[in-house]
This record gives sequence, C-alpha cells and structure tokens, in this order.
Amino acid sequence: MTTTVRTRVAIVGAGPAGLLLSHLLAAAGIGSIVIDRRERDEIERTVRAGILEQGTVDLLVSSGASTRVLTDGHRHDGIELHYDGAGHRFDFPALTGRSVWLYPQHEVLRDLIAARLADGQDLRFGVTATAVRGAASSRPTVVAVDADGAELEIEAEVVVGADGSHGVVRKTVSPTGGHFREYPFAWFGILCEAPPSNDVLVYSSADAGFALISQRSESVQRMYFQCEPGTDPGAMSDAQIWAELRRRTPGMRLNEGPIIRRDVLRFRSFVAHELRHGRAVLVGDAAHTVPPTGAKGMNLAVADVVLLDRAIRALLLDGDEGPLDRFPEVAARRIWKAQHFSSWMTNLLHTAPDANDFDRRRRQGELHMLTGSESGRRYLAEAYTGWPFDTAL
Repeated sequence: MTTTVRTRVAIVGAGPAGLLLSHLLAAAGIGSIVIDRRERDEIERTVRAGILEQGTVDLLVSSGASTRVLTDGHRHDGIELHYDGAGHRFDFPALTGRSVWLYPQHEVLRDLIAARLADGQDLRFGVTATAVRGAASSRPTVVAVDADGAELEIEAEVVVGADGSHGVVRKTVSPTGGHFREYPFAWFGILCEAPPSNDVLVYSSADAGFALISQRSESVQRMYFQCEPGTDPGAMSDAQIWAELRRRTPGMRLNEGPIIRRDVLRFRSFVAHELRHGRAVLVGDAAHTVPPTGAKGMNLAVADVVLLDRAIRALLLDGDEGPLDRFPEVAARRIWKAQHFSSWMTNLLHTAPDANDFDRRRRQGELHMLTGSESGRRYLAEAYTGWPFDTAL
C-alpha cells in the first residue's frame, strides 16, 4: 500500500545542503519534506572534515541554524605552506579581512537537525528515494520506500536532489552524467590522540611527497599523506605511518599519539552536465564534487543553497520562474571557480606519479613565487576564505 503526501518542496538528502535549504525556505514560510536513506544516528556520528568559509559561518549564525560554530568551532586566521624545511604563513585577516573555522561537517549536521526538528520540520530518516516522476511537470513526485519496505510518494512543486553523488535525483536531472576527472593519487588519513601540532592547518610539500597536518579538537589530530589510490589502509604499522609523516614534514615537530582511525580518500572532480530539469534541481555533492585540498566541498554546497533558496522563493511566492531558469548558469560560475582552485591547490602540492625532475623544480618555483608575492598570497587567501555569495538571479 502506497502512502501519498504533499508538500511545496521535496528534498532528497539530509546533508548540509538539504537541511540548510529546508531551514532557509521555512523562514519564508515555504514548507518542505526532507528524506534520507540513513538513520539520524548514522548521519550525526559519521565523522567528516569541515573547514567553513567566513560566509558559511556568517550564514549559519545569522539564520539561526548554529551558534555552536562560534563556541565549539576553532577560528583559523590562516594556513601554512611548508616546503624546503620551513613554514610560510598566510595571514588571512591581514590579506582579506576574513578567516575560516574548523568545525567538522557532522557537527554542522547535528546543529541543523536539531534546529529543523525544533521547528517542526517533516524530516524522515531511513527513507530511500527510488525514482522521480513528472520532473517536467508542475507537480513532480518523489517515489520512495521506508526501512520496512512501505512505499511513499511525495508530491511537490519542486524536487531538490541533495543526496550525494549516487542519488536518484541526479539520474533524472543529468542522465548523461557529467564532467569527470580522477586524480592519480589519494590521501592516507589518520585520526590520532594528540594535541595539535600547529595552530593552523599545515600543507607540506616535500621531496618525499605531500602531507596535511590538521586537527579535530584539542586532543585529536587529523593527518594525511599522499599515497597510491589502491593503498590498503591496514597495510602499514603505526610506526611506519609516523615515519612517513615525518618524512613529508621535514623541519616540523609533530605531536604523535595513538592512531584511532585510518582510511584512504580517493581524489575525484565532477560537475553534472545539467543542474536542473524542469522542477527538479541538484545541489551539493549531487551536483559536483571536488578534491579536498582547497576545502571547498561543504562551502560550495552552501553557495548552491543560497542561490536556490532565492530561486524557489521567487517561483513559489511570486510565480516568477526566471530565477530558477537562471540558477544553473549562475551556480556554475562559482562551481567552476571552486573546481579550478581545488585542482590548482592539488597540483601545486602533490607530486604526480610520472613527474620528472623538471616538474618537481617547476613546482618549487611556483611555491616560491606564491609565497614571495603579496598578490599571490592574497589570491590564495581570497579563494580559501571564500568569495562573496552570488545572490542575483
């Protein structure tokens, strides 16, 4: 037996994009239903990285979605590029007047879920979308099943795919796939119990390869080093991992401790061929993915949502479809800027498997040029801390 419910906006995916969109729409009196195949506990406990741009933090606070980001998050006023055995600090406030915050994605999700449930949001966990019908009509429908196999149909005026790279909405909106690149390396990541090795993130480029030194809290660090994509995370001992990290950070002191988690993160870039089909729209990872080097993933999803919120308000409150028509073009400008920055940072800091001596020396020249130029430092700082949100549609 199929249950049918009706709403103005059906949102598939209770990640940062889907939950924030429902939050912003509710402020305009636009109701929505949010579904996610995962249970709430899994969403809130899956540890994800999180560097939030200034604009993302400002929006979370001003919209009432989060205050913990200011009390529990860690403001970072820069990053450090480490090469030739020395660190080179980028002072973000001096260069741009902005900062970034270390606040993991699962903490953002906890805040958003709590805020939405407190506001009476129809948020359904353990519900899997299986199809989208009538996307080109004025009443598109999401077909789904719950954890017990019961069928559900959600009739809406707009369907939003915020359900990640393998979501069903993407297949409806962009059936031909998208622009794709897979990088010839990955990150070997660890969580360890130790205090921070530095007060900001350190991106280290050495002859032995790349490493990133980050933190999760005052007692837990997150560290990565470049590896082959097919690397088995269980193949190295703790001693070997620490030796490899030290080789990648010459001249830097690392605070070492027990390793409590290890994984391998593949590097991929993707942009869907289409971001909209009729009344079905993609945002966040359903629309694009970036390598993590430039810290753009969640922030790019937020930028999508800022635009789509305005487009949906114009459609449902004013009967104006023009902003929704223009959404893909305007959103794509920032998406490709972020793709460029993420790819640039990745290629700047990593050694390609087929790199020769010329390639390595050329990269060293680029690092010297970047850190030795105020314009170069400002370019990186502006992109890293985030461009102003596009709001005109």
